[in-house]
Amino acid sequence: MKHVALLRGINVGGKNKLAMKDLASLFTAAGCRDVTTYIQSGNVIFNAHAPLLKKLAPAISIAILDRFGLRVPIVIRSHEQLAAAAGTNPYLAEGIDPKCLHLMFLATHPAPAAVATLDPDRSPPSRFHVHGQDIYLHFPQGVAQNKITNAWIDAKLSTVSTIRNWSTVLKLIELTRG
Repeated sequence: MKHVALLRGINVGGKNKLAMKDLASLFTAAGCRDVTTYIQSGNVIFNAHAPLLKKLAPAISIAILDRFGLRVPIVIRSHEQLAAAAGTNPYLAEGIDPKCLHLMFLATHPAPAAVATLDPDRSPPSRFHVHGQDIYLHFPQGVAQNKITNAWIDAKLSTVSTIRNWSTVLKLIELTRG
């Protein structure tokens, strides 16, 4: 089964440079098969058996820290999880321009009580909708112009998150198919 590892904060804005070739080699060394990367922002597509998946994200994070000195959170999703997330985006039904849509992937399921503490008016006109381990984001003024950040979500929900724009989400679904 194909999966994607979504790494947060590499190769963006000139900091945390990590060559995709080096990143792919870490996944291969960890036991993953058919490893490829998509764009320079930490998307690794691979095949792996279930026992490996349970320990892969922490193992790769440690390997990146040891080899490159970078602390990089990683969230993993299967093709099925990606496709299901894309199919339940509430903002698509509103006819919102997909260029304004993003998907935040959470490493763990947040507690309902923690989700209830999220302020829906934190950064108008930006909006968010929490659904399981995913948060749908509508950023009409762009990512940089809002206060709905990974740091805020991570602190409020006691998890690790990473964001991809809608175009990247759709491409990752295509790349993990089959």
